[in-house]
Amino acid sequence: MIKFLGNSSRHCDGIPRREFLRAGALGFGGLTLAQLLKLEAQAGITQSHKAVINIHLDGGPPQWETIDPKPHAPAEIRGEFEPISTAIPGVQICELMPKVASIADRFTFIRTLVGSAGRHDAFQCQSGYNFKDLASFGGRPAMGCVISKLLGSPEDAAPPFVDIMQGRPLVRNSARPGFLGPSYQPFRPDISHLFSRELEAGMKGELKRLGKDHQMSLELNESLSAKRLDDRKSLLNGFDRIRRQVDASGMMDAMDQFNRQATEILTSGQLAEAMDLSREDPQVVAQYTAPVRKDDLASYTSDGPQSPQKLLLARRLIEVGVRVVSVSVSDFDTHRNNSSRMRTLMPIVDFGLHALVTDLENRGLLDDVSIVVWGEFGRTPKINSNGGRDHWPRVGPCLLAGGGMKNGQVIGGTDRLAATAVSRPVTYKDVFSTLYRNLGLDAQQITLPDPQGRPQYLIDDAEPIEELA
Repeated sequence: MIKFLGNSSRHCDGIPRREFLRAGALGFGGLTLAQLLKLEAQAGITQSHKAVINIHLDGGPPQWETIDPKPHAPAEIRGEFEPISTAIPGVQICELMPKVASIADRFTFIRTLVGSAGRHDAFQCQSGYNFKDLASFGGRPAMGCVISKLLGSPEDAAPPFVDIMQGRPLVRNSARPGFLGPSYQPFRPDISHLFSRELEAGMKGELKRLGKDHQMSLELNESLSAKRLDDRKSLLNGFDRIRRQVDASGMMDAMDQFNRQATEILTSGQLAEAMDLSREDPQVVAQYTAPVRKDDLASYTSDGPQSPQKLLLARRLIEVGVRVVSVSVSDFDTHRNNSSRMRTLMPIVDFGLHALVTDLENRGLLDDVSIVVWGEFGRTPKINSNGGRDHWPRVGPCLLAGGGMKNGQVIGGTDRLAATAVSRPVTYKDVFSTLYRNLGLDAQQITLPDPQGRPQYLIDDAEPIEELA
């Protein structure tokens, strides 16, 4: 855990001190700057700030209470909420999303997200793949880990991939590097002091069983200067040269990159400043604070009115050079009291998405930043005896925005119950293929070697969504 302690000032060693700012560090690495510039030049990108904000609706969002209302379905299907018109002529979404409706021309609404593995985690929303794919080699890497490999550099003052997911996605350790190995794990700051997210009892037990395996801790305090870091690094390098001679796997070289990146992050202060919301204009912070009373939340596991500030953190991280930021909003696992829980939770999500899109647009960043909003599956058409909706892997909702995409449209259609796709199904891989394209990477042409040296395409059996080009 990186701790910036003391007063908010800059010492003679160049390290800014941030009281109570904590960040847990994981892996980095990738190409040299020269290789990065060459890769981007080949893709036609100059001075690129292309980035992705991946928003996971933890637990699985319902179709009807988001973007696919069915007002003519039976009451036990459609629920109690009405559809409202949007800025896209003829397109309606749920009344719980009035702010998104007002800027619907900045969004694409995918009503037919299919191919869910049915697992209660965010792995598929991080990689596009089933968790079983290449499991014997560690599994498929999350997109952010791939970007760390392809577009990262140990000299970067900000990591390519920052994961600030909480709740179930963190417990399940969804944003993982797979066969790329531990040096490409995400940088995972601890934001629990900023955003509380109460876990269900079962999730608490699972987190305890995982121990600290899901994050690595480093610490920088007042007694550790930049000079001491350099001295310690030189000493370790002396030992490492001996160890490297007997290391045939290349892991030592990978960890060298990790250590260099970690030192850059610790000493530059850019990440610390990005994570410090006290440095943001208070009016902007207020724009990311939903007008909902925490006491009004229908579930103790739901994120509260300050949770849109996670999206503000994402914007600030991207501004200092982060390429991929993963965020989560909980709790959409509505087996009970679906309507009452959505009545307070969806307006918070609606508020946050509106704040993020309009903020990026006002800063001239929206065309460079791709936003995806989705969950691990949809919910059952029929409301159960507890007033809830259960897991429904057959079809679910997805929203896209920014990224230079041709937005302002609906893709796909479901049957009258929103139970199955009847036109234009879109897979998780299709979405990731599109996100890679937005970053200037052809996922069907670029390969990464697995531990046996076999080339693995970034995304197989998928194409970018042609309607968005």
